[in-house]
Amino acid sequence: MQIVQSTTPAAMPQGNASNAVAADGTALGLAGQNAATATPVTPTPSSAAPLQRGLSNWDQPLQGDVAGAQQALDFLEQSAAQLRALKSDLSAKLASRQVRDGTIEARVRQFSTTWKQRQQTSGGTLDARLGYSRKGAAQRFTVRGMTLAGLRHGNREVLSIAIGSAAQGVRSVNLEPGLSDAEIARRFDEALAPLGVRAGVNDDGALEFSTPEDAWAGVRDSFAVQGSGIRFPTGQMNRVKTEPEAASIEPDSWDTSDEAALRQTLQQVVQALAQVEQAMASVSNALSQAGGRVATASPEAPPAMDQAAQNFVSTTKQPGYQSLLSLTSALVGISRERVISLLGLR
Repeated sequence: MQIVQSTTPAAMPQGNASNAVAADGTALGLAGQNAATATPVTPTPSSAAPLQRGLSNWDQPLQGDVAGAQQALDFLEQSAAQLRALKSDLSAKLASRQVRDGTIEARVRQFSTTWKQRQQTSGGTLDARLGYSRKGAAQRFTVRGMTLAGLRHGNREVLSIAIGSAAQGVRSVNLEPGLSDAEIARRFDEALAPLGVRAGVNDDGALEFSTPEDAWAGVRDSFAVQGSGIRFPTGQMNRVKTEPEAASIEPDSWDTSDEAALRQTLQQVVQALAQVEQAMASVSNALSQAGGRVATASPEAPPAMDQAAQNFVSTTKQPGYQSLLSLTSALVGISRERVISLLGLR
């Protein structure tokens, strides 16, 4: 018997490339893969643009404003609820109603704990006087010996001020006779701003400093001044005492030991509740304004899922291999059992 050697073609005809599908219909052959890359597909305008996250295209400060106001409002609402409950218990106690022993003390401790967590719970947007700032709460303070009256008078002097680590450097403030209060504050502000401390004249006409609340501990423990012996001693840097602005609410000072103390505490609770409710109105207004900006804001590009859906629809409408590839890719992982189980949930 004679065996005849057959000749194997070097390549498949180009027209059969798109038909190179396995017998079970689950995989493409090599020729089919080559056909996918060999056939260029002109993208539609919507598919040409890169997919982007819709929310990430929003104004980032806007998102921060909304989140900060919501955190502040949550803290204030929690505080108001606790103060109302404490006010009710105090009124009942003073009216000689039956109040379980220890209830008032427990409520005072509860609110005191809540108040101490103000910075963390409010996201750092509420200061110790319940002032709201979307940029972050600041701690205001004065420096002993730095009064405008004392700084205004005297001969010319250069004050060297150091705050924080030595790496931040030493800042200089030039003082001379005849300076106005506003000019003195401006010179301190310009000198200390690089160190994270601002200066100004407060409502009481005093020189006041401020720093972000989360940086207060470092500023408080490291504020040092060196003069030339006129207003401040010469020689080495001298640590000066910083005095923080008092908080508007001080629950640790509330006394419940006797009837007179209860009456005074009730008055303090009523005042605290009024301050919290006023702050709630201010923050609610800020949140409403931010919400209005959200309503009018639009992403720079369509949301990713909407764009992906539009791309899919556009591709499947075009006859050819690319359309088939899109459909088969979408059906990957969808089995008969999964469809039956989903239908069973109806």
